[in-house]
Amino acid sequence: MKKVILVALTLVVVLSGVLYSGQFSAAAAKEFTILEFNTMVGVPAGLTGTQSPIRNINGGGLPWTLDSAQGELKASGKLELSVQGLVLAAGANAGSNPIGNFRTVVSCLSGNGSVVNIATDPFSATTGPASAGGGDAKVEVTLSLPQPCIAPIIFVTSPGGNWFAVTGN
Repeated sequence: MKKVILVALTLVVVLSGVLYSGQFSAAAAKEFTILEFNTMVGVPAGLTGTQSPIRNINGGGLPWTLDSAQGELKASGKLELSVQGLVLAAGANAGSNPIGNFRTVVSCLSGNGSVVNIATDPFSATTGPASAGGGDAKVEVTLSLPQPCIAPIIFVTSPGGNWFAVTGN
């Protein structure tokens, strides 16, 4: 009889451990969203070039505009971003995107208050007028973010690092 009770108690302990560890794994695997957005703003004339950098990132040389943008940044560093109609707002090519590749920069404040900018590799963007699908791009990457990543800002930039669009409205 004691053997049966001992075996039953052992099974209860083992099963409880399995169930508990399964719950712990599920909780640990949950990815927290630190920034989700459905709008960005193109660089206005007053922020072009070096006149007013945001977090040490200069604006593009000309104003830019876009039709729409959406994305999210997870605490794990996973970034998903989609922009549509990101095109020049002024100059000879106004209404068109002449750039075949964009980059994304995630800008965070670290725990000591310093700015940390993490750039993606270049990714493809459609060229031409927005009316013909120019300025469309998507990227999904995982970046190494500082921990903590405070007040993140997402930029769409040129391959050289000047921003064309930033989270905001």
